Amino acid sequence: MIILGMDQDQQWLVNCLNASLDPNHQVRTFAETSLQQASLQPGYGVALAGVAANRELPFGLRQLAAVLLKQYIKKHWNEDEEGFEHPVVARNEKASIRGLLLALLDDPYKKMCTAVSVAVSTIAQYDWPDDWPELLPFLLSLINDQTKLNAVHGALRCLVLISSDMDDKMVPKIVPVLFPCLHTIVSSPQVYDKCLRSRALSIVYNCTSMLGVMSGVYKTETSSLMLPMLQPWMEQFSSILRHPVPSEDPDDWSIRMEVLKCLNQFIQNFPAIAETHFVVIVGPLWHTFVSSLEVYKRSSIEGVEDSYDGRYDSDGAEKSLESFVIQLFEFLLTVVGSPRFVKVVMNNVKELVYYTIGFLQVTEQQVHTWSLDANQYVADEDDNTYSCRVSGALLLEEIITSCGMEGIDAVIDSVKRRISESQLEKDNGSPGWWRLREATLFALASVSEQLLEAEVSGPTIGNMLEQILTDDVATGVHDYPFLFARLFSSVAKFSSVINNQVTEHFLYAAIKTIGMNVPPPVKVGACRALSQLLPDATRGVIQHHALDLFSSLTELLKNASEETMHLVLETLQAAVKAAHEVSASIEPVVSPTILNMWASHVSDPFISIDALEVLEAIKNAPGCIHPLVSRVLPYIGPILSNPQQQPDGLVAGSLDLVTMLVKNAPIDVVKAVYQVSFDPVVRIVLQSDDHSEMQNATQCLAALVSGGKQDMLAWCGDPGFTMRSLLDVASRLLDPDLESSGSLFVGSFILQLILHLPSEMAQHIRDLVTALIRRMQSSQISALKSSLILIFARLVHLSTPHVEQFIDLLVSIPAEGHRNSFAYLMLEWTRQQGEVQGAYQIKVTTTALALLLLTRHVELGNINVQGLLIKSEAGITTRSRAKLRPDQWTLMPLPAKILAILADALLEIQEQVDADNEQDSDWEEIQNGDAGDNENFLYSADATLHNRPTYEYLDAMAKAFNEDQEDGCEDELLCAADPLNEINLVNYLHESLAKFSESDKPFFQHLFQSLTKPQQNAIELVLR
Repeated sequence: MIILGMDQDQQWLVNCLNASLDPNHQVRTFAETSLQQASLQPGYGVALAGVAANRELPFGLRQLAAVLLKQYIKKHWNEDEEGFEHPVVARNEKASIRGLLLALLDDPYKKMCTAVSVAVSTIAQYDWPDDWPELLPFLLSLINDQTKLNAVHGALRCLVLISSDMDDKMVPKIVPVLFPCLHTIVSSPQVYDKCLRSRALSIVYNCTSMLGVMSGVYKTETSSLMLPMLQPWMEQFSSILRHPVPSEDPDDWSIRMEVLKCLNQFIQNFPAIAETHFVVIVGPLWHTFVSSLEVYKRSSIEGVEDSYDGRYDSDGAEKSLESFVIQLFEFLLTVVGSPRFVKVVMNNVKELVYYTIGFLQVTEQQVHTWSLDANQYVADEDDNTYSCRVSGALLLEEIITSCGMEGIDAVIDSVKRRISESQLEKDNGSPGWWRLREATLFALASVSEQLLEAEVSGPTIGNMLEQILTDDVATGVHDYPFLFARLFSSVAKFSSVINNQVTEHFLYAAIKTIGMNVPPPVKVGACRALSQLLPDATRGVIQHHALDLFSSLTELLKNASEETMHLVLETLQAAVKAAHEVSASIEPVVSPTILNMWASHVSDPFISIDALEVLEAIKNAPGCIHPLVSRVLPYIGPILSNPQQQPDGLVAGSLDLVTMLVKNAPIDVVKAVYQVSFDPVVRIVLQSDDHSEMQNATQCLAALVSGGKQDMLAWCGDPGFTMRSLLDVASRLLDPDLESSGSLFVGSFILQLILHLPSEMAQHIRDLVTALIRRMQSSQISALKSSLILIFARLVHLSTPHVEQFIDLLVSIPAEGHRNSFAYLMLEWTRQQGEVQGAYQIKVTTTALALLLLTRHVELGNINVQGLLIKSEAGITTRSRAKLRPDQWTLMPLPAKILAILADALLEIQEQVDADNEQDSDWEEIQNGDAGDNENFLYSADATLHNRPTYEYLDAMAKAFNEDQEDGCEDELLCAADPLNEINLVNYLHESLAKFSESDKPFFQHLFQSLTKPQQNAIELVLR
């Protein structure tokens, strides 16, 4: 292709670009290599911009040049940017490229304009405003010119991208200039089409979002900025929402969606000033809501009109009716969730719920998809999808949360109305009657927890559901599969308020259904019902139907797809746990199937974990552990002995399986597992380079030590060999040159050695401490450091009553870059303590710090550690600012820091007590009413009316701590084995602080003065 007026270099570039589109692979590859080499030469970016700007060239070629230019800018424009590649674009070339790009913003091709806009916005991130001051005036001049709508489109597209990445310095400067121009566009439908007006609203949304972020720091300034602009915008929003929502008009849906996004920002970020003008949009908003349901019914539910699902505009924004309705629900969710705005909808809350239920009906597309793909049905039912049903259900939950009994009454009233309507449709022969019935049951299920908590609604719901269930169970399961599925899940959700006979009838029906030839959604519903009903079922039900139940479930499992497999495994787990003494008879039926399932999906973490949990339930069932272990060990032994020959994931998965079998197992089972697995597992740790295998092998050995204890040393006939093997494992895992992830679980392993083999470990303490320090210094993972700190904390406890000797040991061991190992350890420990998770871990580390403080060892006074964060200048911390000014901290003496950590521990416990206060009055009962009305008694100097806290008071705090942390103990072996887990943390801290304050009052007072006021109040409380 020869283009007149082009120089030789430009002609070469055009030919090269053409060749890069050639269907011949060799020609295309050569052209791509040539372009890559050319990108390293001066003038390449300008040449690309020139090709893109040449409107005589074919559109495809120009678009390719624009895309390549965008990539070139990202790689070569800014040397500080991640992913930068040399050479950097010269200043004169940058100016030329910027000029050529701005001239392209009026291109008639929208895709071309989008590519150019992205390039302009990318440059703006680096150059604007300092090196490109003319950018904003130029864009404003384009959007103000009503005669060049292509240019308006290009400028608005640019501004959408630029405004999404502006910081708190730029937004306040441009909003007063930009918003009037945007308002002119939005308020001129006779000049600008809906696409352009939508884009203008996107810019308003981006700027308002940043102002909202700023309002936390600059509340007065941002409110003053928005105040004069709010009324005209609210009036304009009202004008857009006032008209009924039209069918098959995605541009109208899009502009309404942008209005709702802006409104969301207004009332979230500027509620005080938005409240005054909110009344203007209430009527139009309601009109939009009601009229959109009619359009949604025709387009999405009935499928007789186009809903534009899965379609996007030229900028990549979704233009479907579903996305608009979801945005509508999101805004209503904000309104209902705001104490300031919810009162506006209170008078119409019943109508709001009534119409919301209408939106929850299954769409025609969902019927089609779910009928063909049970996987998708399960995934959508799990609330993991972005859909109108999920959004509507969230709104119903928020209505009850915010409106209380009025919200509950609204739900029950609307459910009754919708049930009556669906019955009328059914009686009139309407084929879609079941949709409204299913949507009503779905609505009830989505708020089941809230309804059941409000006990007054229990009988009403129970009676209503029993009637519905009795009526609908007689309908054809093949004709209305989704209604049947919902009936099953409804019984499960509301079993506590439904007659036992009805519940048992549906339990029998669910057991029968999973073995029948019925549509997959019905089996899904039956499995969900079984998962929730079996735990409370009577033993007689399980005994009479056990064989049918487990045979059907195992058969279902063999034919299950990935999503349904999870559900069937979950149901099997519930069935095994409910089977009690029947379990031994079904173990031969279930275990082989689950083991095969586990083996074939061992590389899938979700399915393999589910299968493992079923096997664990079988192991824990009466009479099942020995046959299960006998079944597993012959299979597992060869895998662990020949790890290099196994498929990916099988070795790591087998180690998980062995660990599960050993935990809490009888000693004979532990011994049997040891004899098959100990040597291979040790070899895996010592020889493997696979970190997941090393992690699982470490956990497996920790479980063996925990289960075998001292007896384990004699099981191979040579106690010395076993101990050496264990120490070799510790040595490999503590190697400072090993990648941190390989050592991740070394902490649990070493703690088991210390707890269960103390005399054997005592002679290696100095070497162990040295290795721990070196491993900690090279660690790149915070969780690994925390686990190593836990070991040191446990060693502190083991050294009592001579903790100072352990400090002396640490002081005598050097640590690279630090005064000694003790100085390094305390620097890391005090920095990491706030990241420690789990009740056991927090107890051990916190109480160990108290023990260290009580020694008043001279070395404590020689160490300074990280203190408080030094606050930078006011403003929002952007990524660029964070790079330039990383966080800085004060230094504080170690004793003061430890005292602060102990006070923080008390504060955290008190926060949990406060949370409990909000839920019930237990605390007031403990304090006999003296705590006052929701007073924060730790932060108040006169919090308690007595001279010292009562034991009941401290027990309540300790109880709150344990309840808060009960799910936090990741290592159940440690929780069960270590007597320190029984420590009452609050009492321990009370006694330690009292002892410390009495031992040297002047020193204590000196440290006390360095604490924050809340920390001081916390300590004063327990010392009274």
